[in-house]
Amino acid sequence: MSATRRLIAVVLIVPTLAAVALWAFAWPAARTAPRDLPLGVAGPPAATARLEKELAGHEGAFEIHRYAGLKAARDAVEDRTVYGAVVVTAQGPELLTASAASPVVAQLLQQAVGRQAAATGAELRTVDVVPAPATDPRGAALGASVLPLALAGLAAGAVVSLLGLRGVRAVAALLGAAALVGLVAAALAHSWLGVLTGDWWAEAAVLGLSTLAVGSAVAGCAALLGTPGIGVVSFVVMFLGNPFSGAASAPRMLPEPVGAIGQWLPPGAGTSLVRSVSFFDGAAATGPALTLACWAALGLGAVVLGARLKRGTAPDRPAAGAREPALVA
Repeated sequence: MSATRRLIAVVLIVPTLAAVALWAFAWPAARTAPRDLPLGVAGPPAATARLEKELAGHEGAFEIHRYAGLKAARDAVEDRTVYGAVVVTAQGPELLTASAASPVVAQLLQQAVGRQAAATGAELRTVDVVPAPATDPRGAALGASVLPLALAGLAAGAVVSLLGLRGVRAVAALLGAAALVGLVAAALAHSWLGVLTGDWWAEAAVLGLSTLAVGSAVAGCAALLGTPGIGVVSFVVMFLGNPFSGAASAPRMLPEPVGAIGQWLPPGAGTSLVRSVSFFDGAAATGPALTLACWAALGLGAVVLGARLKRGTAPDRPAAGAREPALVA
């Protein structure tokens, strides 16, 4: 490629990447709003019917789940079936929230339900069923951990590929790196900062699995596609997985289908799994755990497959010490 073409390529590629990055990060943030947000309603049929009608005024904002009473609604919040629940009692409306699931959603529910209660002259009582840690009430630290874990996975996969590790050695390196990242991350987030409050070893396993999902995908694509495979996975993780994860708010707060896409990618699935394991005793952990496991399994499988394909295409070399037959005159 001539110098002029390289110059034109740089001038065009850099603004394109900047535009894609701005679109990926700024667009979801600028369009944050509830979209079919699961919300429970419990109480006498007449009272809940009126409440549902008022909530329906927020078109497309809430997905209503009906429960028999306070206990059922509370269980639904603790099981992560809903983000919150409004229970109509004789003393007035009671709002159940879970700021550990999303401080942004908890605040939004307080504002939305509080306005409706004030309009009827009722006093709203709010109960945070699963509160966020006192050391991270806004969830900022947990949201900020998404990027470092993604970078750790990208670095592990890239280093394994660039160092020429293949097959079993590459798999062992990826597993070892992910395990150490999980231990270090748990030590920082749980033991030092106190922003994770669940079982220490379970959190370390989740953080390690999140790293392995990214690292194995990078190494697997590189094993099959060569060095460009590193760029492909890096683009998907950094420009799609990170901003679409919903870590700063919630997947249901992002424009569709961004929230759904984010949960199929390692950063989003990892964030959801960390919340479930650390704050909700593993509730709703199956889906994100399977997503991360699939990424890790497919990536490691691609690493092994790539090594076998390269062995199959490598030219045969003469055995050591073998001599070519002498020419007979």
